[in-house]
Amino acid sequence: MKILVIQQKMIGDVLTSSILFEALKKEYPNAALHYLINANTFSVVEHHPYIDHLVVFPKEAEKNTKALFRFAKTLQKEKFDIVIDVYGKLSSNIISYFSVAKLKVSYRKWYSKWIYNHTITRTKTAQTPAGLAIEHRLQLLSPILKTVPEILKPKIYLTPSEIAQSKSFLTANGIQLDKTLCMISVLGSGPLKTYPLEYMAEVIDTIVDHTQAQILFNYIPSQTELAQRIYDSCKPTTQQHIYFNVYGKSLREFLAILYHCHAIIGNEGGAINMAKALDIKTFTIFSPWIDKTTWSIFEDNQNNVSVHLKDYLPELYQSKPEKDMKKDSLSLYQLFTPNYFKNNLIQFLTPFKA
Repeated sequence: MKILVIQQKMIGDVLTSSILFEALKKEYPNAALHYLINANTFSVVEHHPYIDHLVVFPKEAEKNTKALFRFAKTLQKEKFDIVIDVYGKLSSNIISYFSVAKLKVSYRKWYSKWIYNHTITRTKTAQTPAGLAIEHRLQLLSPILKTVPEILKPKIYLTPSEIAQSKSFLTANGIQLDKTLCMISVLGSGPLKTYPLEYMAEVIDTIVDHTQAQILFNYIPSQTELAQRIYDSCKPTTQQHIYFNVYGKSLREFLAILYHCHAIIGNEGGAINMAKALDIKTFTIFSPWIDKTTWSIFEDNQNNVSVHLKDYLPELYQSKPEKDMKKDSLSLYQLFTPNYFKNNLIQFLTPFKA
């Protein structure tokens, strides 16, 4: 049996959808499980023991229709028995359409439901601590498995050498691993998912004031200027705790460094999801337009905590869902001052108190 799971685009999505492979492999141990993803997300599923083949969605197929059709016809030759389309967008619709699989599963959408044998209507209320992002994906397995797990947690698999190398790298740069080490997700994937820089500096000041922790910034070289602005906005006493130039040069290096951290704090996104997959404590600041109900996975108000403007000013959302607030995100962010959740943050930091 050959099964294809399609999950393109973002790192957090690819990591979250990887839970499907554990469930599939347990019921069909001899099945060949293929995962179609974008190249930039490869690192979060590298060395995954339940994934047999990683299929990279070609860059030219993202913008070129002819290339997309060529790729879909190439996959058609693989003769998959089952296709699970988690992504559910035009490109994956086309790939699913061309597949000769006898069983095709995706989420129910009026314009594409005719492509699939089974379409799943997503539930609106979480039934488990795993959250909707996990539960929705497990729903896709209902036409395939006799018993669908209630909860599965995404996992990232680092090698012993990666862990050892990152440990050596950190200690060589003055990090003391027997003291509190916090990673800060200082920037989101774009301006509409990035907590205002001056507010983030206040958050970091609070962390250092209460823990005297060593601080690492999660950013890539192209974001250095913005990360520097946050650093410059922190108090001088806070700056002494920040190891600004200590960061991973690749996603796998970042993951190996994150493995040694006690917590990650900052913008919702892939870094937070990766931390949860490594069993690192998380404190997440959601963008005003992102649906917290879906992505606050494995929240327990202790090890995994999240805050959203809607938690404090629900009246702003009485007539609109979060997604309709996207165009107003920057102005709403300005309303979301750190004072709203300062006490939540201090409580989260209690185990690390200096």
